[in-house]
Amino acid sequence: MERFTVDDLKEHIMLEDEDILVLHKPAGIAVQHASFGQMDLESAIKTYLARNSSGRQIPFLGIIHRLDQPVEGILVFAKSKDAARKLNSQLTSGKMEKRYLAVVEGRCRAEEETLRDFLVKDGRTHSSSVADEGVKGAKEAKLTYHLLEQREQEALVEICLMTGRHHQIRVQMAHAGMPLSGDHRYNPGTKERTIRLCAFSLTFFHPRTGRKTAVRIPEERLAECYRSKA
Repeated sequence: MERFTVDDLKEHIMLEDEDILVLHKPAGIAVQHASFGQMDLESAIKTYLARNSSGRQIPFLGIIHRLDQPVEGILVFAKSKDAARKLNSQLTSGKMEKRYLAVVEGRCRAEEETLRDFLVKDGRTHSSSVADEGVKGAKEAKLTYHLLEQREQEALVEICLMTGRHHQIRVQMAHAGMPLSGDHRYNPGTKERTIRLCAFSLTFFHPRTGRKTAVRIPEERLAECYRSKA
């Protein structure tokens, strides 16, 4: 998506009430700090909430988690400080479950595996890399992947994040010899134009009711993007 407007936002909202807003972020849209002349998701949502607010006070928006600009998927935002506090608590305690679909190049080295690495972020290059444990700034990163379909030149995998590090999936899968298709930063030899990674499922407990809430991108949408390029 080349341009993103407040009007575009409406068709991407999956769930909204007085406490939360859950939406499907398109690939190519920055959550925050978009390039000059482009609207980021934070600005679009704040404008949307202001338009729908009856009061004069600027509506609250809490960013709970993020997705890299080229990655599409589900995000939850808080519409109050209390909701933000409770959702952030779930995120840090591991009670918020984030699942991804990814197409990796080559063959998976296992049917299912947990990857544990230590990642260091380089602010100058806006990239991360695997480092030895104990290196200054290195943070533990864990994920589990499960092979869904092995193809001739690529594989479809489901990934569950256990931590939330910068570019975590992209770095860990590349380091394990299974780089993501279309990820030109960590897989420079890829021929795909766009990264084939999608945060397709998000499960959390509603901050007001405590009810378990699961949101998924419809299967037909996932099939279109991730299962049709055999």
